[in-house]
Parts: sequence; C-alpha cells; structure tokens
Amino acid sequence: MRRPWRQPAPAAAAAAPRHGAADLCLREVGDLLPRRFARRAAGSEDLVKRLQIHQKLDKHTGCVNTVAFNEVGDTLISGSDDQMVMLWNWDTGNIKLEFHSGHVRLAKIKDGGDVSTTLLGEHEGRSHNLAIEPGSPYIFYSCGEDGLVQHFDLRTNTATKLFLCRSSFSKSGFSSCVHLNTIAIDPRNPNLFAVGGHNAYARVYDIRKHTWDGSSDSGHPSDCYCPPHLVDDKRVGITGLAFSHLSELLASYNEENIYLFPKNGGLGSDPKSIKIGVNEWCKSTMGQDFAQPKPTPQVYVGHENRETVKRVTFIGPNDEYVASGSDCGRIFIWRKTDGCFLRAMEGDECVVNCIEPHPHDMTIASSGIDNDVKIWTPFAIERTPTILIKPEWWRPRKRRVKFWNFEEMFLRNFVVSGRRQQSDEEDSSEDLLYSSGLLNLVAAADGSVSSADDEETSGSEE
Repeated sequence: MRRPWRQPAPAAAAAAPRHGAADLCLREVGDLLPRRFARRAAGSEDLVKRLQIHQKLDKHTGCVNTVAFNEVGDTLISGSDDQMVMLWNWDTGNIKLEFHSGHVRLAKIKDGGDVSTTLLGEHEGRSHNLAIEPGSPYIFYSCGEDGLVQHFDLRTNTATKLFLCRSSFSKSGFSSCVHLNTIAIDPRNPNLFAVGGHNAYARVYDIRKHTWDGSSDSGHPSDCYCPPHLVDDKRVGITGLAFSHLSELLASYNEENIYLFPKNGGLGSDPKSIKIGVNEWCKSTMGQDFAQPKPTPQVYVGHENRETVKRVTFIGPNDEYVASGSDCGRIFIWRKTDGCFLRAMEGDECVVNCIEPHPHDMTIASSGIDNDVKIWTPFAIERTPTILIKPEWWRPRKRRVKFWNFEEMFLRNFVVSGRRQQSDEEDSSEDLLYSSGLLNLVAAADGSVSSADDEETSGSEE
C-alpha cells in the first residue's frame, strides 16, 4: 500500500502558488512530504517580508569586505580594512576569536586560541574573492586584479598558477589581462568554475582540461555567458557571480543590471563566432547557420552598482530569491523566478557590498562601507509591504569621515613606533616626525569632519 504522504498532488494544485496555511494542510493530509514542507516553509516569502536587524557586530575599525558562515551556521567570519579576521557568535554578538590577516594565508587555530598563519600565495594587486570547492575541506581558488587564477590544495600548502585571464578568446596573438573581481564554483559539478571582471563576459572553465605541468592552454574557457545587448560592450564589467543548486549562473554588472543565465545557456567557448539576433541567438559553424534558440536571461533591476565591487547571491533553501547590495546603502531582494522586486532594506550608511545567506535558515549577514556587520533575521511582528523602487534611491550617499578611526590609527601607530624605537635603539627624531605627521592628520580630519557637518546643518536649515 502506498504511503499517503507519497500521493502526488493534482497538477493544477501543484502549479498554483501556496501560502503557509495551505502547505500545512497539504502536509497534514499527506500530499506534501514533511521534509519538503520544512524547506518550503524556510523559503517562504512571508519570512523575507519579516527580515529585520537582529544584531550589529561592530568591533572592526574599517570597512568590512567579506563575511561568511561556517557549514554548521553557528559562527560567522568577517574580514576588514583593519586587516583583522574575526570569528563571531553572530546570535549573541560576541567574538570567539580574532587575529591579524595577511595575503592569501592559511590560518590554523590551535588549542587555547593561538593562531599561526602560513603564506600560501600572492596576487599583484587586490584579490576580492575566493571560491571553496563544495564538499572539500582542502581545495579552493583565488582570482585577482592581476588577472591570475590560482588553485590551492591545503594538503600540499602550495599554489598552482592556472592561467591569466585574457581579453581575447583566441589562443594566439597579444591580448590584455582582464582584471578579475569574482570567482564561483558550480556546486553540481565542482570541476567547473566561473570568473568575471572588467569585461562583459562571464567565463566558465573546466579544471579537468588543465594539465599540471602547464603544457595546455587552460586559459581558454569552456563556455561564456553574456546578455545579448552587452556583447562586446567595453563599458561594463562583472562584480559578482554565483551558481545556484541547478547550475544557473547569476552575474551582477557594474552600471547595469543583474542577470540569471540558465544551465547550458552560454554563448560557447568563442563568443565571436556567435551571431546575436533580436529574438534568438544563432551559432555559425563550418559556414552553415544552425538556429539554436537561447532562453533570454532573467533580469533583476532597481539597484545601483557603480561605486564598489558588489557581490550577488541567492537566498532561501532552494535559491528562491536573489539579493544584492546597492550604492544607495540598501539590500535589494527579488523573486528568482520572475524578477519581481520584493524588498529594499537599509543596510549601510553609504554602500552595501556583501550579502551572505545562512546555510540553513532565512538569516542574512550584510556588510559594506560601515565598520560593522549586520545580521538579519525574520522575526519582525509586522510584514513589510512591497513598495515601488524610488528614483531617489539611486543617488549615491556621501561617506562621512569618522574621527575616531584616525584617532585609533594614530594610537596604534604610536605604540608601534615606540616598540620599534625601544627594540632598535635608534634616534627618536624620525619617530617624532612620524608621530607629528599623524597628529597633523588627526587634526586635519577633525577639522574636515566639523566643516562637513556644518555644511550639512546649514543646508538643512535652508
């Protein structure tokens, strides 16, 4: 006898949108599996409408550039311009551990809280993003503004330089390096990873095509993704990439929108052989044209992405939603399936750059220009109504200089100068000049903050 909870629901009922109460009834009569009910409840749109700030983690003294939850979800890690790495109990706001960071380093946490770091690799310029291979505690990738993509294996503590990402897709001839901002791994097929940067194309590579002796041209992509109207547009670039659990590729463009490309919806390994039409994309091969209709990528509009390198991500247990920061200091959330705008939440004084979803719950961590990390949980009593995107949101906010940052920097450098003088037993004249320069910097900053505040006050009075 078939168990009642395995009885399939009618097709019409399955296609219709359901609310929490309806899902509960279906679970009780056996038409919805308990596990599926739990996942659907965790991704409910009602929870998105109830997100509010639960905690502010405010121990950093610089912009917070990266945040991530551990696999269990009880610890959040953050990195900042202050070069400190902090591990948090995000629910209580307490710091579990903090230590000084470096380049691409491996940090080993010992008993008693001692931390030792080992340099694994470097980039010439900034490296905005790492990608950890799903299911592996040893392998990860990095990319940087130097165009270099590196592969790391913690079992060997070495870095393998895979390739330099080039602006041209041809295997021969000179082409400039693409400054890379982001890298992501396909969770369904960890052999595939995508990179994006100062170029309109999101390039997907297959690590299986790389030979470790460096004899192959692994810098040639397996597939490329780009919205039809942005092909060969040199004014745009990609700041964030993310793969869904269905191998869909999400790409956020600077001074443009966010696009979701379906699996196998790319342009091929050499987009220059692609003819782009208004309603379909066709590939020219061996002098013959074969019509291959490509689905139009889903677009998500409303946020502003000009000032900084912003990431993009999915939220929800089944990637039901798309989320991104904005130059207006808000977090934007859209429904994935149809691009419907759902919410804009105040997340920063100036710009939101990073949004990280909790691995299991409808909980989000966000960070940006502010010196804190904000934790969002769906416990608001009232649902936030859906509102229209307002044009005034697109006006970038001015970042205020905070005097206490300069004061803390001065104190830290003063202590370092004292220690250096004590250990080296050198003439103190250089340190005195250095400290005087810092004092002048602090005084100048104090004056600039006061004048800026005065201007704002006088402007508001008018």
